[in-house]
Amino acid sequence: MPDLSSLVDHWGYLAIFAVVVLGNLGLPVPEETILVLAGYLTWQGRLRFPLVVGTGILAAVAGDNLGYWIGRKLGRSALERYGRRVFVSPRRLDQAQRLVAGYGSYAVFVARFITGFRFLAGPTAGIAGLTPLTFFTANVMGAATYVPLVVGAGYGVGYGLGDYIRRLEKTVGRVEYLVLAVALVVTLMLLIWRIRRTAPRTRDR
Repeated sequence: MPDLSSLVDHWGYLAIFAVVVLGNLGLPVPEETILVLAGYLTWQGRLRFPLVVGTGILAAVAGDNLGYWIGRKLGRSALERYGRRVFVSPRRLDQAQRLVAGYGSYAVFVARFITGFRFLAGPTAGIAGLTPLTFFTANVMGAATYVPLVVGAGYGVGYGLGDYIRRLEKTVGRVEYLVLAVALVVTLMLLIWRIRRTAPRTRDR
């Protein structure tokens, strides 16, 4: 993994914006990791929490909306060609398209919390004919919920474990990425668990 801490130190909020946009376009970049790391760096005082959250939301919305218009203007064939480059099979595209077609804006919102489905929600929503306003609203709501939670997880790691991490680093070297990765996995598991609990109630309405 590249030294994301140095990347953020050098490029600041621009690095966060670029990585999150590229992640939302399906490129294999550490989108969640940089958000968690940015939250940790806000605890250290190296970044400002409102700017990190604002940058993350703006980048997430921009990346997904770009994907939406690609799907809307170029159609399924373009997405299939692009999908091969990022290891997305036609079967996986079919699944994503059925979810968006069946659940509309709710699927777009939920996709924000599911790695691998997140970047497919935009293009498949465009292909499925979801209206721009409907997609944009669900996309913004998803990003505005997801980004603060993930950044907050990184901040929470610093707040709760920062002193221990610093002490451990003096003994065994750099360990913050390991701790942040654990925080990220736990956060995503809790989010997915929460979504699965609420999904049946939403569908029954």
